[in-house]
Amino acid sequence: MTLWTPAERNFLDAVARLAYANPFLPERIELEKSALGKQFVPVALFWSSSPSDPEAVSPNVWKIAEKLEPLLTRSRDRIAAATDLSNADAVLYEAAVHNLLYQRCYPEFVASGRARWGFYKKFLSDWDFFFHIPGKQFETQLQPAHVFACFWHIQRAFHHIFDGIIGNSLPAAKLRASVWESVFTHDMHRYRRSLYKKMAEFPTLITGPSGSGKEIVARAIAGSRYVAFNPTRMSFEEPKDGLREELFHAINMAALSPALIESELFGHRRGAFTGAVGDRKGYLESCPPTGSIFLDELGEMDFGLQAKLLRVLETRTFQPVGDVVSRKFEGKLIAATNRDLGAEIVKGNFREDLYYRLCADRIEVPALAEQLQDRPETLRELVLYMARRAAGDDAEALSQQVDAWIKKELPTNYLWPGNYRELEQCVRNILIRRTYKPLEQTRPVTEDIFYQRMSRCEVTAAEVLGFYSALVYSECGSYEETAKRIDLDRRTVKRHVNAHSMR
Repeated sequence: MTLWTPAERNFLDAVARLAYANPFLPERIELEKSALGKQFVPVALFWSSSPSDPEAVSPNVWKIAEKLEPLLTRSRDRIAAATDLSNADAVLYEAAVHNLLYQRCYPEFVASGRARWGFYKKFLSDWDFFFHIPGKQFETQLQPAHVFACFWHIQRAFHHIFDGIIGNSLPAAKLRASVWESVFTHDMHRYRRSLYKKMAEFPTLITGPSGSGKEIVARAIAGSRYVAFNPTRMSFEEPKDGLREELFHAINMAALSPALIESELFGHRRGAFTGAVGDRKGYLESCPPTGSIFLDELGEMDFGLQAKLLRVLETRTFQPVGDVVSRKFEGKLIAATNRDLGAEIVKGNFREDLYYRLCADRIEVPALAEQLQDRPETLRELVLYMARRAAGDDAEALSQQVDAWIKKELPTNYLWPGNYRELEQCVRNILIRRTYKPLEQTRPVTEDIFYQRMSRCEVTAAEVLGFYSALVYSECGSYEETAKRIDLDRRTVKRHVNAHSMR
């Protein structure tokens, strides 16, 4: 028996692939177009949150759901009447049903938040209707409670990434897609089957220039952990209310002494050192299985502590200071640095074996200048986003004031060396004083200082290349053009420009 017409099969195939696609890649839009054909409403090449229109949603999502529901209801009846069901048809039907059930659950997840999960009963009723068909077997045999948990996981991850990582440029889109992959891997099928239980074992290393938003990325990952659903208690297996603040611990390696970092991270026993008047749990011990520890400025970490961190990553165990009993670390470790760890390894400042324990999942955060080079109008969106955070209801007026000031006072190819952090302070400066003084305009003339250092033979070859790359880039405003002019490849130019901006 033929279950579907060619047109129906093509539609279901696109829908099934949508159920497992990375929503932040252009592939998502292409699949929507394939599913809807002439009914497709043209949209941007990739999904991005727009501060100027925060309620905007893709109309194609709901068009697909409206078309999918009656087809799957008919398909269920056809499958029930069929004498046999091929494995390929079963997989296609199952994936399409998952897409539909997620769309049904999505508004409930958004509305209910963490408070009420009673709509699981409706989800279970829909699940039974579509999958409990006498005489038919579906290959994956997934438990509905687990699929329900995956749906909530997907909704939370999308929210954290979509709302937290702003920008309609291609570099921002690639960053959102990279964070999504960090959470679910590139294979959602495998993730849902087995990897959801093991993702805490993979540390994430976030690299990028200072002020580029590495902690935002870390928080998006930490807020997107899988949490199991208990159908008996009708609730997710979350920490009690008093422990939710322990789901994310951030430690700045550059802000604390090695001894204090060791105590904060590993904890200590009473009497372990002067002033240790009682036992103290460290973040590694207090972090629950669904929690995350964020080590910011990892490149500044003391060499001795690096050895202890390496053991945690290798064995998932640790010992508090002054104790001989090992404890288990069950959470996820996320680290970030603006340093070139390869160069730090060569200098002997960073352990090579620790780097190779950290680099299985690496995310590179682009500089603000890279976003603006791709799409200059992104600046206005970011200014509006930051103005809302700074001025609330008066954000529109402040945003216009900041836009006007930037156009009048800054060169069009201004590099924003402080990245998002600098832009946010620019917005706040204009809010308070109606003006902003970039660092380059307040410090001594850097070119004179640079040439003076050169005359004394104090400048390294890397500094020379960085200075010249940044100088050419500031004139032409393009990595590609800079690369042509100085006869280097684009990636090398970008690396040197960013490194020079951080000095």
